[in-house]
Amino acid sequence: MFSKRLREVRMKCGLTQQNMADKLEISLNAYQKYEQSERSPSLDCLVKIADIFDVSLDYLLCRDSFIQSHAISSGEF
Repeated sequence: MFSKRLREVRMKCGLTQQNMADKLEISLNAYQKYEQSERSPSLDCLVKIADIFDVSLDYLLCRDSFIQSHAISSGEF
């Protein structure tokens, strides 16, 4: 799930929820709702999150295993 992956990657990078809220220019409460699965970020916000952590959207959305299992590469599109 996105919320679990978001929390894992944030903690791995040593950032607090407040750090992330500041980087995304949103309130702490809004960010906390992302991690609690109470709210979903907009596409623009998702892209910002991926950029902050230097990961793909597929990774954040827990689709990395789907991509690997189907052997999809960027050259196939």
